Amino acid sequence: MRKLYTVIFTLLLLETASAQDPNFSQFFVSPLTLNPALTGKFNGNFRVAGNYRDQWPAISKAFITSTASIDMPIMRNRLSELDTWGIGVVAMTDKTANGILSTNMISFTTAYHKGLDADGLHQIGFGFQGSYFTKRLDGTKLNFESELDDHGGWTIPSGEAVDNREFNIGYFDLSAGALYNGTTDGYNNFYIGVAGYHLNKPRESFNTDRIEYTLNPRLTAHAGGSFPLTDKSRNIYLSALYSRQAAATNFVVGGAVGFTMNDNEENPTNFYAGLWSRFNNVNDAIIPYLGLEFGGFRIGASYDVNMSSLKTASQSRGGIEISLIYINFPPGNKGIPCPKF
Repeated sequence: MRKLYTVIFTLLLLETASAQDPNFSQFFVSPLTLNPALTGKFNGNFRVAGNYRDQWPAISKAFITSTASIDMPIMRNRLSELDTWGIGVVAMTDKTANGILSTNMISFTTAYHKGLDADGLHQIGFGFQGSYFTKRLDGTKLNFESELDDHGGWTIPSGEAVDNREFNIGYFDLSAGALYNGTTDGYNNFYIGVAGYHLNKPRESFNTDRIEYTLNPRLTAHAGGSFPLTDKSRNIYLSALYSRQAAATNFVVGGAVGFTMNDNEENPTNFYAGLWSRFNNVNDAIIPYLGLEFGGFRIGASYDVNMSSLKTASQSRGGIEISLIYINFPPGNKGIPCPKF
């Protein structure tokens, strides 16, 4: 009976896991998980980024996701000053249901960005990402009705085996993306990108009968822009994301206002305050955001306020999210316009 329950629970987890990949409300500051074509798309020597998300904390660590990445341009002295070739690495860990299902990923990503005009005001880029995923289902953390004893504790009924309760799988994954960005005056910026994940449709299975499940491709489209106000001490940032994987859809749209706190154009200090909204076929939320940028660092914090029918279980606590980006800037180099938000 335990084996049957374990298989049933596995099927339920697979249905949940294959329906939609982990995603961030602050997608605009998680470049290498948003689109492989964003690799190397920044003005600097290298970029380090990290993201942490705790979704539905009221439901016993339902989903905890963390990522870390580094990317950089290469072969600058051999390419046109209007072109960029970037490479990067991104790692992710995702824990579901208090660690019962764990997913880990390591990805290698590259992108080439080509200038479309003599001034470098418009660029188009294409990127590719190769990933290796591992998943572990820890059956030792599962408890079923047959294990409940007379004292309210848990025990293993006689005759039921306790071994072979951990399952591990691994597979390779391929993704690709494209990005266009442009500016009309070197100060404003606008961009649009598309990406496809799990293009090779990897198969996964947790049971010994080798019943395999195909991981559905995820298609993503995103766009945004930054527009300075008259005195250029304030900017309006807008961004939107739409993604679809199998029957699961996700749409996030919103914006922020950025306030310049000093007069140093090469090393500005900026404060951001904004609001995004998420709509999908599972839940929806409003997402207030605060950010601070200084000395190459950018720190952001957001909090999902759950507004759907799930707010009863989640107590309206959709999830907290923290982001951190550091870009190492060369002195005195403004570079070419790059997407922001």
